[in-house]
Amino acid sequence: MTEPNAHWAQRRERGSFWMMKLTAVGVRLLGRRLLSPLIYGIVLYFFVFGRRARQATRQYQANLANWAGQPALRPTLGSLFGQFMAFAQALLDKLDVWNGKLRLEHIALDDPFGVRQQLRGERGQMLVGAHLGNLEVCRALAELGEKVTMNVLVHTRHAERFNRLLGEAGASHLRLIQVSELDPAIMLQLSQRLERGEWLAIAGDRVPLHGGRTVTADFLGQPARFPQGPWLLAGLLKCPVNLFFCLKQQGRYHVSLEPFAEAITWRRGERDQVIAHWAGRFAERLGQRALSAPRQWFNFYPFWNLDND
Repeated sequence: MTEPNAHWAQRRERGSFWMMKLTAVGVRLLGRRLLSPLIYGIVLYFFVFGRRARQATRQYQANLANWAGQPALRPTLGSLFGQFMAFAQALLDKLDVWNGKLRLEHIALDDPFGVRQQLRGERGQMLVGAHLGNLEVCRALAELGEKVTMNVLVHTRHAERFNRLLGEAGASHLRLIQVSELDPAIMLQLSQRLERGEWLAIAGDRVPLHGGRTVTADFLGQPARFPQGPWLLAGLLKCPVNLFFCLKQQGRYHVSLEPFAEAITWRRGERDQVIAHWAGRFAERLGQRALSAPRQWFNFYPFWNLDND
């Protein structure tokens, strides 16, 4: 595959590891205060020259405004740049997570159903999040709170490199696991981890590489592709599913935990319909959460382009 035609996620994952590496080194050498102008400069560069990312952000803001019936949310140059700047702030906050500067008392936890108390249960469960807000802060709960092992399921082929970076930052209860293919070996490994009381975390809005299984669902009034993975895994592993979001409001992160599906089951011939049902419910909940922090949607690619590879 040539570089210009590469899948958006392939291009993103090639840059993600080195971005993490450089920022991790930079914060150790310079500290957050000195590194901030550099991060903002990089984001400004991508805003000016990243036409594709700007178009994707404009599409998101327009869809959100129309779906919610709120003209004030319609995209402007200022709102587009504001979303890029929110992403820069989230990057800097990630550095605080990796370097242990963000503590549990700095996070407001919204857990009316007691999901956190279940983290120390005999068998693990699944957490499904999204690229809305800051996923790293949610994952920090594994390190700062109950000290439960959190296995973050990712599509990147650089999982082992990311794990080394996490280890260097002192994250001993957090591990990335590549799940590009749900083969018997990976399914057995995940099942064993659940039986040991470990938890699984996965993004419900990131389409996998290489034509992985997807399902079309209505999101903000338009059809979009969502991964089948979270719902397929939950059904095969027979584990409950919870949702988790982390949005920054008034300078403080608010983490919300909520039960989503006690069990995902299907009869012969019904699997696709059941997965589509849960993906649709997730898309609806994601839209509702996006209204709480409309500038914190950090999927800078054409999310609603069904032909996008």
